[in-house]
Amino acid sequence: MGTFGGYTRWAVVFLIIFVLFILLVPGAVGVSGTGAGYPVM
Repeated sequence: MGTFGGYTRWAVVFLIIFVLFILLVPGAVGVSGTGAGYPVM
């Protein structure tokens, strides 16, 4: 467990940032109205 301790912590942090990025980017693009053409999942 000690081997994956650091990797697990960074994985959780990256996952949270990734989820926030997916949720906020489409909203920011929609509000700004630029329509840069980002693919929305």
